[in-house]
Amino acid sequence: MNAQLEALLFDVDGTLADTEDFHRQAFNAAFADAGLDWSWDQDLYKALLAVTGGRERIRYYLDSYLPDVVMADADIAGLHARKTVFYTDMLADGRVVLRPGVERLMREALDAGLRLGIATTTTPANVTALLQHSFATDTGGWFDVIAAGGIVPQKKPAPDIYHYAMQSMAVAPGQCLAFEDSVNGLLSSTAAGLVTLVTVNPYTRDQDFDGAAVVLDSLGDPGHPCHRLAGTPVPGELVDVDFLRELHALHMAKWRTGS
Repeated sequence: MNAQLEALLFDVDGTLADTEDFHRQAFNAAFADAGLDWSWDQDLYKALLAVTGGRERIRYYLDSYLPDVVMADADIAGLHARKTVFYTDMLADGRVVLRPGVERLMREALDAGLRLGIATTTTPANVTALLQHSFATDTGGWFDVIAAGGIVPQKKPAPDIYHYAMQSMAVAPGQCLAFEDSVNGLLSSTAAGLVTLVTVNPYTRDQDFDGAAVVLDSLGDPGHPCHRLAGTPVPGELVDVDFLRELHALHMAKWRTGS
């Protein structure tokens, strides 16, 4: 297996930006718009995040919390589509900002000759809106692949979306590094054979990230340092390309030796 780092694969929600609470608010706005008296508070939404995919999350909510409510799949899809409109409007209003270090690191990676890809189960429209409204500059041409939504048979924690992204980029797992924020994302990336860096957020910081190469609170920016929560190696003030190469090489060596 070629252990040369060539590509960085990014999750979106919670990884590129702290989007999860905006998603929660958008769900609630869609419910109210549809005349439903459902309201997802932060504790409930934290539990619902165990289910990936917005339509799947609504279905799980009905089955688990409102078993007497019958809703057709088409109606759930319509409700979710309305939620997407509310969410992308939030992005267009500039309410959703990138997490520290995200845009900086992507720029540095591109300058260093690394390739970028996105591997997410969020709706493609959500990704497009985030790239358009949350980055300081045009990201056109930055990403070799934007793998999003239901383009694969199974969503995370299945590895399908990562397999799709790597196949599209013609790279092997040993040539990639994944960026995730949740246990479902970590299970997906590691099942695809990827060394994975996790940056926690308020909705995921208490999850079990056993299997991650390193767990950080952010990628860091000058004057806003990142902090290591688990794993090795220890970054400096911020995650840069040199750290990514060291991280990748260290954990690929561990995998080869079984240590």
